[in-house]
Amino acid sequence: MTGIDSLIPRGTPSALGAAPGVTEDAGAYAATGGYREVIGADELLDRIDGGLRGRGGAGYPTAAKLRAVRDAGPRPVVVANGEEGEPGSVKDRWLLRARPHLVLDGLARAAEITGAERGYVYVSDTAAGERIRRALAERTPRLPCDVVDTPHTYVAGEETAVVRRINGGPALPTAKPPRPFEQGVGGAPTFVANVETLARIALIAAQPDRRRLTARATLVTLAGGGAEPLLAEVPYGGTLRTLARAQGTPEPAGALMGGLFGGLIGPDRLDLALDPDTLAAAGTALGCGAIRFLAPDECPVSLVSAALAHLAAESTRQCGICVAGTGSIRDAVGALTNGTADPGLLTRLQRWSTSLPGRGACGLLDAAAGTAGSLLRAFPHLVRAHLDAPCPGCAAPADSGRLTVPVPYVARRTVPRPRSAASPR
Repeated sequence: MTGIDSLIPRGTPSALGAAPGVTEDAGAYAATGGYREVIGADELLDRIDGGLRGRGGAGYPTAAKLRAVRDAGPRPVVVANGEEGEPGSVKDRWLLRARPHLVLDGLARAAEITGAERGYVYVSDTAAGERIRRALAERTPRLPCDVVDTPHTYVAGEETAVVRRINGGPALPTAKPPRPFEQGVGGAPTFVANVETLARIALIAAQPDRRRLTARATLVTLAGGGAEPLLAEVPYGGTLRTLARAQGTPEPAGALMGGLFGGLIGPDRLDLALDPDTLAAAGTALGCGAIRFLAPDECPVSLVSAALAHLAAESTRQCGICVAGTGSIRDAVGALTNGTADPGLLTRLQRWSTSLPGRGACGLLDAAAGTAGSLLRAFPHLVRAHLDAPCPGCAAPADSGRLTVPVPYVARRTVPRPRSAASPR
C-alpha cells in the first residue's frame, strides 16, 4: 500500500492526526486537544446533529441513534465496532492501530451523551486489539471499557452480531426487532457505532466550531486499477474521477462502490460527487468508503464474479434464502465468465436482483443481489457479449483475494513526546 494521504482543506480537523505513520500515545493525543472538556454532553449532541452520519456503511444520522439509546431506558451501553467485514476497507483497523485514543475519546463522549456506564471495543484485528489495550493501560479511562475479540467474517460487524458476540454467543446476526438501541448488550439499550464515527465525535468535541468540516470529511480506501491502494481523508463534494487520479488510476473503466454494498458504476458516473445523497440518488452508495476502480482493460464481469464468490463463501448459512440465493447468483455470473451461460440467465439475474434484497437476516444477500443488478445496469453490452462468446479477461478463476486491501503499516511511537504535552489524566 502506498500509504496515507489527506485531501481535506487546511484547518479541517483530521482523523489522520499529526503523525499517521506511528501510533499516537496518550500524551501526544492530549497535546493536540484530546480528552479536553470544551463543551458539555448536551451541546455536543446538538453539534453532532449538524450532519454527522455513521461511517459503518448505512450512513444513519448519528445524533438520532444517540438520542434513541439515551431515551430507551436505564443503564445503556456503548460499543466501538471495529470489525471491518468489507474486504476492500482498512480505515477502521488503521484508526484502532494508529489513533486508539481518538476512538476511546469518542466512545467516552458517546457514553456521556447516552448516560452509559460501560463501554466495549469490538475487534477482530490482533494488532488493533493490542493497541487499544495498551491505550487503556496508559491512562485511567473515564469509562470502564472491555475489549472483545471476534473471528473476522463478512457479517461479524453487523450490529446484532456484535451484540450477540459481546453477550457470549457467536458473531451471527439475529432477527429484528428488537434492535440494539432497544435491547442490546445484557438486555440494555446499546449504542453500536463504527470507530470512524466515534473518532469524528471526538474531533467535534475538541473543535465544535468546525463541526461541519468534520462531519463532511471521511476516510476512504481506494484500490484497483493496477495501482497501489491508498487510504485517504477527503471532503464530500470531490468527484470520483479526482479520487481515481489521486490513487493512480487516471482513466478507470468504472468502480465497485462501498466495498461490496454499493455495486458497480460505469465510466459515465465517475464525475459524480463523493456525497452520500448524490451517490444514493444515482443508485449507488459510499458505504464504508471502500472504492475499487476498474483498470481500462479489466473485465467487470470477472470482478463481480470474484465479489460474489467471496459473499457466497462468507454466508453464515443461517437463512435458507441467503444460501440458495447467493449461491445461485454466484453460479449464474460464474457461467457468464466461463462461457456456459444460457439465454435465460439474464432474466433470472434481473429477477433475483429485485426480489431477493431484504429477505435475509443481514445485508449479505442484499449485497450479492445488488452487485449483480448493478452489473446488468452499468455494463449491459459487456454482459450480452459474454453470452455470445467466452471472454479472454475472464479466463482465470474468480479470485476473491483480489478484493483484499492490506492495512498501512503503523509503527509504535518512538519519537520524543512534545514538551507541551499534557500529562494523561
